[in-house]
Amino acid sequence: MKYPIFEYDTVFADDGFIQEEKHRHIGVPQHVYEWLKKKCLNMDDDATRWLKLKRVGSVEAIQFTGYVGVLRSPRGFQIEVLPKTGKHSNGDVVGTRQLLVRMLMCMRNFKHYKTSVAALEKVKMPLLEVYIRLFLLAVEAVVRRGLRSDYVANQDNLFALRGKLLWSQHLKQNIVRRDRFFTEHDEFSPNRPENRLLHSALKRVLKISRSAENQKLARELGFVFNEIVESTDIAKDFQKVRLDRGMEYYEPSLDWAKLLLNNQSPLTGTGKSEAISLMFPMAALFEAYVAKHLRAKLNDGFHLKEQVRSKNMVKHKVNGVDQEWFLLKPDLLIHNGDPAKPALIMDTKWKLLDSNKSDGTNKYDLSQADFYQLFAYGQYYLGGVGDLVLIYPKTDSFSEPLPVFSFDDKKPSQLRLWVVPFCLIENNDKNEKIGLVINPKDMPQLNNSFSKVS
Repeated sequence: MKYPIFEYDTVFADDGFIQEEKHRHIGVPQHVYEWLKKKCLNMDDDATRWLKLKRVGSVEAIQFTGYVGVLRSPRGFQIEVLPKTGKHSNGDVVGTRQLLVRMLMCMRNFKHYKTSVAALEKVKMPLLEVYIRLFLLAVEAVVRRGLRSDYVANQDNLFALRGKLLWSQHLKQNIVRRDRFFTEHDEFSPNRPENRLLHSALKRVLKISRSAENQKLARELGFVFNEIVESTDIAKDFQKVRLDRGMEYYEPSLDWAKLLLNNQSPLTGTGKSEAISLMFPMAALFEAYVAKHLRAKLNDGFHLKEQVRSKNMVKHKVNGVDQEWFLLKPDLLIHNGDPAKPALIMDTKWKLLDSNKSDGTNKYDLSQADFYQLFAYGQYYLGGVGDLVLIYPKTDSFSEPLPVFSFDDKKPSQLRLWVVPFCLIENNDKNEKIGLVINPKDMPQLNNSFSKVS
């Protein structure tokens, strides 16, 4: 059984569904709730906490926070957590799942999606089956190019001397058998760690997949690995992985194998049973998605850097030694050949704004802390003169840029902040393209950097 839900939905131990103005509350079986509660209580790191205990009225409940992905309980109950923008598209599960898969393709230092474009046709599958499909496609790409063999050290009691004689074992086993030699020798064999891990992951897929199509492909690929033993020590075999020259095509499949065998995402959750937790931070996905599409639309000569780390807020002397504290790390920096002289500083925020809340109380649902953060970026990276951009997802309630914000009373202002929507999906009916939604006439600073905008 599977439940698709959205970020910040809440579950409680019951069968039912309650819709409130901002959040939804969904009932799950008691055993699933207890499993989720146990995971929640075991989360020590607040930075990667994706479950939170709360109360809804007088009832205890668990809320999913800013992480998306798939969970599967030990009894096979599956929960898909999808981006919250799906709530604003009439609960479109299929479309939101497709958006999530596309965003996962863009995530930095997470290369599992290199062979996954064709798999987007499969997004009507449950999310776990989509993950499995992407792994199988990556393994299929490896099989098509051929499994690599390597010289593997092998120890055996042979009738002929081959390689190096291991005297201690030879004397123990062959003191009365003069026709045997206990040796260590190299064999050119496909039984190397990389292939053992892929074989083990294919076996794992056969246990957890409920898709007939995925099961069929997993069995077909498994035949290729029949002569290769499964990994008996997964952690040790991953330490032995060597992606030498000519082995690069193994990387996506091994990355997927690591996730499936260890039951973990890059930032959260581990497990050793049939329970699976593959959860990803939505803020990081949005940042990576924006970065990929903005980089493709830069004008000639402009460059985009991610996660810049060149400035600190303060200096402090400790025991006579100057130290720099409080790193200032904007998400994106646009420069025209010299990173020390940025043209734009940009930050992404995975938050839903409301253009109708334009009064001084609601302030479009903007965060004052975000403005302080951007002001610091403007002072340290732009010297107090230039343009800053806050990027939020485009929704029906935030479809056009807000009027520019000024950080000083000079005319014209020397430090300006633009709050701009980013269109997440293409819509040919509305002539909408993925990218920043800006007005080139009102925002010439942004238009100078980008050749193609929505």
